[in-house]
Amino acid sequence: MRRKLPTLVLAVLLALATAGVAAASNGGFTPVQPASPNAHHIQGAYYLILGFTSAIFVLVESLLVVFIWKYRSRGRSRAVEGAQVHGHTRLELIWTAFPVVILAVIAAFVFYELPSIDSAPAAADPIHITVEGHQYYWQFDYPNGARSIGKLVVPTGAVVDLKVVSPDVIHSWWIPALGGKVQAIPGRVNHTWFRADKAGTFSGQCAELCGVFHASMLGTVAAKPASSYHAYITQIGPATIGQQEWSGVCATCHGNLGQGGYGPNISSSTLLNSRSSLLGILRNGLDTSRAGAMPPVGDTWTQAQISALVAYVKKHIYKAAPAGGTSGG
Repeated sequence: MRRKLPTLVLAVLLALATAGVAAASNGGFTPVQPASPNAHHIQGAYYLILGFTSAIFVLVESLLVVFIWKYRSRGRSRAVEGAQVHGHTRLELIWTAFPVVILAVIAAFVFYELPSIDSAPAAADPIHITVEGHQYYWQFDYPNGARSIGKLVVPTGAVVDLKVVSPDVIHSWWIPALGGKVQAIPGRVNHTWFRADKAGTFSGQCAELCGVFHASMLGTVAAKPASSYHAYITQIGPATIGQQEWSGVCATCHGNLGQGGYGPNISSSTLLNSRSSLLGILRNGLDTSRAGAMPPVGDTWTQAQISALVAYVKKHIYKAAPAGGTSGG
């Protein structure tokens, strides 16, 4: 019984681990369902590598079990050496050449797929959008000058060319269903593209550790019919930019109603009621010399954006402190 107990425990632990993986997205083994041509090609490379690695895993583990069984002690004393196994030239040549062949096949396939991943399909007029990574949110600039925060709206079926930049630290733009990762690096302009082949909302996250609140730097792409896209960039987006700034930037730290969270409670702070004070914090941050301080989240915002946020927080967030109370900071 004592000999069987470790085997039983190992089997139970393996079953639990497998169950956890199976409960994950796509069984935990594959990328999310692709919705753009470049993502389809990335998935093809993934499956090729997965096939090789799975076959190697099964082969190695099977041989391990066979060798453990074949060369078990059979009651032999530990002081007695087992049967000696001598070299096998042909076998050694095979296991040296086989990995080389596998790597060559993978490299050839990846280089074959790279042009389709890196280069957008021929399009007469791709939509050029700037993706700007900030601590800790994404900002999107559209061709007509409109901006949005956190959510990028695009027309279904259109090729979208993204210019990816950052004014502060390194971020990584990644929407798994729409292609691979691309870094947003201060002082450098990177490009990527996608074409959402179906309507829907596709989620992602900054894939580069960019600070203490990196985990909340989410990103969303909403693919809509062309009419809905044009309505958004001409009417809906500009009309709701103040709400987007609050919900996508301020609320991630301070709570939906300014009640506090990672950052302090600011719902009754007089800073929200003073345009000049709010402008100073947005442009310069607060105590940026220490870790966890507020970064200059609005250092690239326009005056119209500042005005929209001021109007929104005065109407929906700011609550004057009770008489005799103190204001937050």
